[in-house]
Amino acid sequence: MIRFGYIKHCLQFAFKARTSRGELKTHDAYLIHATNLQKPNHTGWGEASPLKGLSIDATAHFESDLKNILNALNQGESLEDLNLQLLPAIRFALETAMLDMNNGGTMNLFDASFLNNEPIHINGLIWMADSNTMLAEVDKKVTAGFNCLKFKVGAIDFDEECRMLEQVRKKYSAFKITLRLDANGAFKKDEALQQLKELQRFEIHSIEQPIAAGQPEYMQELCRNSKIKIALDEELIGLDPEDSGNVLLSLIKPAFLILKPTLIGGLNKAEKWIVLANRHQINWWATSALESNIGLNAISQWCSTHLLHLPQGLGTGSLYTNNISSPLTIDSGKLYYDNRKKWILPNLDSLTL
Repeated sequence: MIRFGYIKHCLQFAFKARTSRGELKTHDAYLIHATNLQKPNHTGWGEASPLKGLSIDATAHFESDLKNILNALNQGESLEDLNLQLLPAIRFALETAMLDMNNGGTMNLFDASFLNNEPIHINGLIWMADSNTMLAEVDKKVTAGFNCLKFKVGAIDFDEECRMLEQVRKKYSAFKITLRLDANGAFKKDEALQQLKELQRFEIHSIEQPIAAGQPEYMQELCRNSKIKIALDEELIGLDPEDSGNVLLSLIKPAFLILKPTLIGGLNKAEKWIVLANRHQINWWATSALESNIGLNAISQWCSTHLLHLPQGLGTGSLYTNNISSPLTIDSGKLYYDNRKKWILPNLDSLTL
């Protein structure tokens, strides 16, 4: 028998985190705790942190849904019998909490090279701001050792973004710095192709979700005609990779998939997307959905069980002023698990349920 509870932890951004959907100031993390009642020392942590405006389960009644699921499990219902199709963040949290618990409750979910000082190459994230602020952040990231940068675009004037990217390329060639873009669906479908053509001159590696999800014919046209490779992100949310996902990839034929376990329904679901991507000869990388270090740790360890060909989007641990203290450490554009550092996990006295 497993006993579940949770702690709500309101993460505070350390800066103005602007996206094409607006500015983020806080992010609610629901930290799931699991205890094996036959082995009380075996406990585990998972995280359910849906993103407002993006996750299908980021609703006003999310916490109520979470309580109902955990109560059902505590009363003996099987996880397999619960319908979590519309609650992907909860599925991810339960999956990872039980992985941690079954591995002894040490925050080591996998037999992963990452835990033995094998780093993961990551991109540096440049958040939306005025161009001068973004350029200063580029210099800071390059000085810190990043050679792959991802820019959030779509919230400021397109011409200003182009001028900013032009300044970046004048200073840092494509031989030195790889540039990724993430539009979060901000481009209008009838303007996107022309905008992508204008962005070509900056030698862009890829762009995530240039137009909003749910327009597969338009996305197919962009993938067919754009010289900048396109990655699907929001397009995967709510889909079954073995059913509608296969139909989607057959139609659109993107260059990359962006896998966010919190948004797509956990690590097992991410594995199914990888199988499908391989079948269609599509590459992928994983990205944090702005989880605390508990969720980030699970995704990072899972990533390191794969042969990674591209930088991952896992450099989000320093976003918050009150993140969970952990061994996760960034150095020279790589994410490390520093065993000299310790986890400082929440006090169980504040556990709900």
